[in-house]
Amino acid sequence: MIDLATQRYALIALAAAALFGASTPLAKLLQAAITPGLLAGLLYFGSGAGLALVQLIRRAGKRGTQAPLRPADYPWFAAAIVCGGIAAPLLLMWGLAGERASGVSLLLNLEAILTALIAALAFKEAVGGRIWLAACLMLAAGLLLGYQAGAGFGLSLRTLAVAAACALWALDNNLTRRIAAADPVHIAMIKGLVAGCVNIAAALALGARFPPALPLAGALALGWLAYGVSLALYILALRHLGSARAAAHFSTAPFIGAALSILLLGEPLTPAFAAAFALMLLATWLTLTEQHGHAHAHEALEHEHLHTHDAHHQHAHRGDEGPEPHTHAHRHAPLAHSHAHLPDLHHRHPH
Repeated sequence: MIDLATQRYALIALAAAALFGASTPLAKLLQAAITPGLLAGLLYFGSGAGLALVQLIRRAGKRGTQAPLRPADYPWFAAAIVCGGIAAPLLLMWGLAGERASGVSLLLNLEAILTALIAALAFKEAVGGRIWLAACLMLAAGLLLGYQAGAGFGLSLRTLAVAAACALWALDNNLTRRIAAADPVHIAMIKGLVAGCVNIAAALALGARFPPALPLAGALALGWLAYGVSLALYILALRHLGSARAAAHFSTAPFIGAALSILLLGEPLTPAFAAAFALMLLATWLTLTEQHGHAHAHEALEHEHLHTHDAHHQHAHRGDEGPEPHTHAHRHAPLAHSHAHLPDLHHRHPH
C-alpha cells in the first residue's frame, strides 16, 4: 500500500519524468530541421530562458518564497553544472559520433543505477534492498526497451565516453541534491542558461547553423517544458526523496517517451516494449510502496528552506516571516523519535 504522506513527492518525480520523456518523440520531429548537437543546446537554453521569464513573473507578483542559494552552495552548484550541463553532453555527443545510436541508447540506461551507487557509497544515502531491486529492474527494462538486433558495442574510447557521461549525470544528481533546499526554479534556470550557451557554442563551432524561426521557437518552447520545468520538479523531488529514489522514478522517462512515440509517430507496439513496460511498473510499485521507519536522532542543524510547522519545525519566529509555508533561516534542536521517512533534508542520518 502506498503511504501518500511519505511518498507524495514521488508524484513530483514522476511528473518530471513525464515531461522529459515527452521530449523524445517531439525532439525527433525537430531533428528534420536542427542538428542533434545544436538541438541539445537549444533545449537547454530554452529551459533557462523560459524559467527566467517565470522568475520575473514570480518577482512581480512577490511570490518568491523559496530559499536563495547560500555561498556554501556555490561550489556544489558549479560542480553540478560542469558535470551534468557541460562535460556530460559533450562526452555523449563525441561518443555518439563514433558508435551506433542504438548501442548508445543501451549505455544511457546506466545513469539511474550509477546515481544510486554514488548516493550510497560517496554520499552515504540510505538505499535499501527494495530500492536496489527497483533500480536493477529499471536497468533491465531500459536495456530491453532500447535493444535492437545488431545493436552492439565494443570497448572503445567512444563507448567509454558515453559511460563517463552517464557517470557524470549520476554525479550531477547527487551534487544537485546537496543544494536542493534552495529555489528549484532558480537552480534550473542558471543550469539551463549556462549549459545551453556552452552547447550551442560547441555546435556552432562544429559547423551547425541556426534553423528557421518556427523550428527554433519549437525547440526553445520544448526545452522550457521538457528540460526546464522538468528539472525544477526533479530538484524538488531530490529535496524530499534523496538521489536514489528520485532517479528511480525519473527512469520512467524513456518508457513515457516510447509510449508517446507509439501514439504520435505511429511506431509499432512490440512485445519488447510491453515486457519493458511491465518491468518499469513493477520497479515503480516497489519504490512507491517502500516502508522505511525506525528510531533515529536528529543532530542540531541550521538551514533555510520552504517549510510549514510540523514535528521537525518547532522553532521561534520574529513575527515578520509571513504565512506558511514560508522561508527563513531556522535552527533545529537535537531530536530523537521514530516515524516513517525518506532521506529528505532532515533525514540524512547514518544507518
